[in-house]
Amino acid sequence: VWDCTSGRQVQKVSCFHSTVKCLTVLQRLDVWLSGGSDLCVWNRKLDLLCKTTHLTDAGITALVELPKNCVAAAVGKELIIFRLIVSSDGSESWNLLEVKRLVDHQDNILSLVSVNDLTFVTGSHVGELIVWDALDWTKQASECNFWDSTVHPDVQPEIKLSQSPNETSVQHLTSDEECVFAAVGKGIYVYNLQMKRVIACQRTAHDSSVLHIEKLPNRQLISCSEDGSVRIWELQEKQQLPAEPVPTGFFNMWGFGRANKQANQAAKKMQENTPMYFLELVGDLIGHSSAVQMFLYFGELGLATCSADHLIILWKDGERESRLRSLTLFQKLAQDGDLQLKL
Repeated sequence: VWDCTSGRQVQKVSCFHSTVKCLTVLQRLDVWLSGGSDLCVWNRKLDLLCKTTHLTDAGITALVELPKNCVAAAVGKELIIFRLIVSSDGSESWNLLEVKRLVDHQDNILSLVSVNDLTFVTGSHVGELIVWDALDWTKQASECNFWDSTVHPDVQPEIKLSQSPNETSVQHLTSDEECVFAAVGKGIYVYNLQMKRVIACQRTAHDSSVLHIEKLPNRQLISCSEDGSVRIWELQEKQQLPAEPVPTGFFNMWGFGRANKQANQAAKKMQENTPMYFLELVGDLIGHSSAVQMFLYFGELGLATCSADHLIILWKDGERESRLRSLTLFQKLAQDGDLQLKL
């Protein structure tokens, strides 16, 4: 545990029996959880309040907070729902109760994200995305055809003999309550929760697997990859062309009406299936020489990227910093009396 102001280590916990693969903080209960071969609950003083028995050798790889003092833990292909039982007499006696196991995924669950108090989303190694009800843990919707060009007709299909699992793996998920943004293989996909379908995609957003993505304000998105690149994208609306009306009369005289009707229906269906948005590349942050595993976005303060090249790089918005420097310069000149209005 670190003090963010001084940068010093405050406390250390080293009594784990296995690798800690994930952490999450439950603000409402003022506790934090660690996931490995066990699920442990700790207080702010780093006292162990309670823990589960040994789950599996693979252990818990991801955690997400749910309403009603619950948490969802990804353990291999399974999603285990735990409820934290808080002591009623105010003592430190807590308990973890396994409530339900969800086995809808066909492969290991790699990513979890909470959309709001009603919804959370999971993604697996074989490209399955499942939308869940956060209150009763039922399956609301799913998407498992990210790589299928017939589902995304605006994308040029690729000729391949087989599909590598790494190209369909859902590495990371983020959400803005309206959409879920999924890092799938080398690509980025935008899944609209209300329409329950993909509305935009960039199948080759990077030259290698996308490891981390985050939604920014103004419909922007940042992604980082194994290829060492960090890119900024903008979700832009696609200009839809109006469908042409089917000519009648002349073609019906020659018996072509039915064929044209079928063609028009196919065109209409194609237009309905076409995503209404696209991801436009608006920035490329060049500085790392190896895989960028993660980044942290601090709003106007900037961005911090973490790479396997042993570098942490801090980035600023160049246009904004230039405006601030210019403003500071003008204020300095005005104070010194060097800025005079000449007529």
